[in-house]
This record gives sequence, structure tokens and C-alpha cells, in this order.
Amino acid sequence: MRLGIDLGGTKISGLALDQQGRTLARCRSATPRGDYAATLEAIAAIVARLEAETGRRGSVGVAIPGTVSSLTGLVKNANSTWLIGEPLDRDLAERLDRPVRVENDANCFALSEATDGAGAGAPTVFGVILGTGVGGGLVVEGRPLPGRDGIAGEWGHNPLPWPQDDERPGPPCYCGRRGCVETFLSGPALAREAGAGSGEAAVLAAEAGEPRAQAALARYVERLGRGLAHVINIFDPHVVVLGGGLSELPLLYREVPPRLAGWVFSDRPDTPIRAPRFGADSGVRGAAWLWREEELAEAVGA
Repeated sequence: MRLGIDLGGTKISGLALDQQGRTLARCRSATPRGDYAATLEAIAAIVARLEAETGRRGSVGVAIPGTVSSLTGLVKNANSTWLIGEPLDRDLAERLDRPVRVENDANCFALSEATDGAGAGAPTVFGVILGTGVGGGLVVEGRPLPGRDGIAGEWGHNPLPWPQDDERPGPPCYCGRRGCVETFLSGPALAREAGAGSGEAAVLAAEAGEPRAQAALARYVERLGRGLAHVINIFDPHVVVLGGGLSELPLLYREVPPRLAGWVFSDRPDTPIRAPRFGADSGVRGAAWLWREEELAEAVGA
């Protein structure tokens, strides 16, 4: 079987899948924030619990809010900052007595949806995260494409394309730059423009007819169209799958696709934009799918 672990900032989710992708068991625990050693033990405890419940030994894949540097082998770019600079995959492999694959959580989301989700059967899939931050992951022929430095798909830290005068230089971003896609398309960005306490509150206000919130949501849709068109012009995915809290908005699937035509460099600007099949489970499922069928014997230490 395959075991997937989604290491989030507040909780760690674990899932066991059989070889057909059916869920055998699941569990979760609180993330020991700020404590790397305790995080290792928490992941090991989830693996032990899943294996005890199923009576099987599994491969282990882990989704993290960051990536492993190809230069140093250490975690980088993680908003769970206590992971930064640590050899997470090697430490877990030693603790669990088997090889462990660690991958960016957006890549795991994309892999899940490309394997048996909304992008199943598509040769290339771009998975988008629209939540507290804005991220993305690329999958080609069923495998995540991390890139040379593990940052492939990180469209959230590129400038908003084709900016209008009132969008320059753009809001400051935590990465140290201004005008990043994330500063316009995250949940907090929508809330800021709508004058609401959260992205969800902004949507509710717009649905209730509040003018500022309605205007903010209209700008959000237009900007999302521009942002995705930019990715499509570079990567040309067969399918785009949206994830994160804002992906639950039905209007995105109605109103964003028509806006691609003004920006995509093609005579057929009709790239499908789909809702995720597995929602919040996509990250942990994608972590489980990091090991292919022919690799499972090696992955379980057999």
C-alpha cells in the first residue's frame, strides 16, 4: 500500500491507499510547531498507526509547504520555518527504516488530481493553490515536475501580468518584492480589497450585494484570468485544476475561462479549468502517489 503524509502548519494528515487508490485508513494529529524532532516523531507515529490499522507496510510520501533543495538536500522556502535547513527526507528514512519521498504540497495536489482526479488522463496538468497563499505545481505524464531548483510552478511569486496603472507597483509581498500574483489572488488579498475580515467574508458580502465586495470579486476574476493566461502561454497545460479555499467558488469556473481569450497566445484559448475531485484530500493523496507501482517493493524496504 501507499502512505501519504500532509505536513501542514497546524495539523499532520495521514492516509493509506491501496494499489487502486482506495482509502484504507486515515488519521491526523496536531503539528508540533517549532519543534523539528517532535515533528519527525509525530510523522512516525502516524505511519505506525496506519500500518497497525491496516496490517500492511507501506511506501511513504510526504507533502510539505516548501521544497527540498537539489543543491543542499535541505528544506527551503517553507513557511513552517522550523523545517528550513533540515534533511527531512533523510531523517525520516532513518526513522522509518525505508526510503521516503518529500515533495512540495502544491506539486502533491497537482499529482493527486492528475493521477485519478479532475486531470486524470491528461498528459500535462497545472495544479493551482488559491488560499492563504498562491502556489502551483506541474505534472507531466503522471510525474511531478519540480524543476532544477524545486520551484517549478511557483507562479505566485511572479508579477501580476499585464498590470494596469493602478496595480503598479503592487502590494508588498513577504518574499521582499511588490506586486506578486499572491498579493492580488490570495484569500487575504481578496479580503483586503473587499474591506472584509477574510476571503470567505468577502464572497458572502459580494453575494449579499455589497458594492465594494462585488467590485473586488470582479477584479479578482479578471486578474485570475490574466494570471492563468500567463502560465498557459509558457507551459500550455492540457488541464488546469484549482485548489485551496477559493477554488470552492462556482463563479470561477463560469467566469474565468472566457477571460483567457484576451490574453492566451493561441487561436484556441480554451484550456479546461476544473474544480478538484478530492478537495482537501488532494495533498495527502498526492504524497501517497509519489511512489509508482513498479517502485513499491523498494519503497517499503522489501
